[in-house]
Amino acid sequence: MRLGSLRLRLVAAGTIALLVALGVAGFGMVVLFKRHVARTLASDLDIHLRQLLNGLEVDADGRIMVARPPADPRFTVPLSGLYWQISDDHGQLLRSRSLWDTIMPLPIDEPGPSDVHQHELIGPVGARVLVAERGILMNPDKQTRVRAAVAYDLDGATSAVRAFAKDLSIALAVLALILAVGTSVQVSLGLRPLMVLREGVAEIRSGRRRYLPVAVPSEVAPLVEEVNALLDAQSREIMRSRSRAADLAHGFKTPLAALAADAARLKELGQSELARNVEDVAEAMSRQVDRELALARLRGKARGEPAAATELRPLVDALLGTLARTPAAAHVSFDGEVPESLRVAMDRTDLAEVLGNLLENAARHAVSTVRIVASASPLIVAVEDDGPGIPDAQIGRVLERGGRLDEQGPGSGLGLAIVQDVLEAYGWRLQIGRSELGGARITIAPAVVSASRMSAPRAPAPESAHSILTTG
Repeated sequence: MRLGSLRLRLVAAGTIALLVALGVAGFGMVVLFKRHVARTLASDLDIHLRQLLNGLEVDADGRIMVARPPADPRFTVPLSGLYWQISDDHGQLLRSRSLWDTIMPLPIDEPGPSDVHQHELIGPVGARVLVAERGILMNPDKQTRVRAAVAYDLDGATSAVRAFAKDLSIALAVLALILAVGTSVQVSLGLRPLMVLREGVAEIRSGRRRYLPVAVPSEVAPLVEEVNALLDAQSREIMRSRSRAADLAHGFKTPLAALAADAARLKELGQSELARNVEDVAEAMSRQVDRELALARLRGKARGEPAAATELRPLVDALLGTLARTPAAAHVSFDGEVPESLRVAMDRTDLAEVLGNLLENAARHAVSTVRIVASASPLIVAVEDDGPGIPDAQIGRVLERGGRLDEQGPGSGLGLAIVQDVLEAYGWRLQIGRSELGGARITIAPAVVSASRMSAPRAPAPESAHSILTTG
């Protein structure tokens, strides 16, 4: 997930919310557990205190004694953490064996017979203890007031709370991890329709489909409907523009033919200079018409059904067979390597127009050899010749409309410009460089192929490639 992505934001926000919620819940559970321990401890002290008071008796001398001590064996173990102590107003003091030789320093207090007072004190060996005490009257004749206290070491309760908090933290950490993974999965499933829309847009841009898929959740359906309506309206507008451009271009055909006939008659009348001027104007207009017709056809396909992939080698063989019979290729031999199974996702007519222009230009400028090579990984098609080549400073001029280096030779100079238009319509690009044969090397490839791989000295041919048609 990239920084700033919607998925990262949702997962981060969900995880933070979970951590905060689990932290608050864990803190609350520890507090509740601590209160529960305190209530349980207070209840146990009350029980021990009742047992201690129930076992008190007065002997014949009027002294108090514990006839039946509390049953918990910890009262008999020195410093066990559970203690009892009894004192009266005559200075008599009784205590459990667990106190050993210490005395609990009870606060100045006068608990009544029905009151149970609780205090936190510093008990034996400096430990904190919780004390529950109660006062009663013994020996009614002498009105002897007895103060009984039972204490419990709080360190044990604190250790229990800490152990509970530790175990709870581990459990909450595991739960947080599980919930974080669940949150990530939930966000991924929730954003899946957006991924489907992105893939649909990519397929529309590549020409593999015309509209976004409509099988989407109801929350996304309005967006899909609006986008599809926009695509439909754009497609209709492009078709109307194409029709207008085609009509305009075809409308120029007859006037151009008339201009060509007038130029021929002017030559017959001896008006050679005027005839050349008319021919130049007619040729420029004809080039523009040809370009607009090609562009109109490409615009029409931009929103049409996806073009079927074209098998490259049979098309190249057919083009070379036709080109070999033209005067421009009479002195040239063609060679190269094209894989038999290589297919290009481009309409056959458009691909033929691209390769036909490239091969024709190469044959026109070659001294003796034209080479065409192709590879599948990366997908590259290159046309090379052994002619004079194209200086780097002139490459931009060649790619302009009607740009030519050889002003005396045949051709309109519009071929590479049309090739660029066709390639751009399919998401391809063209690169001109120097061939190892000494002339120009023109490479075409999808836009995703890096320039460094396109500018290699020669596109590597797979093992399944075979020599193509050779003529000379």
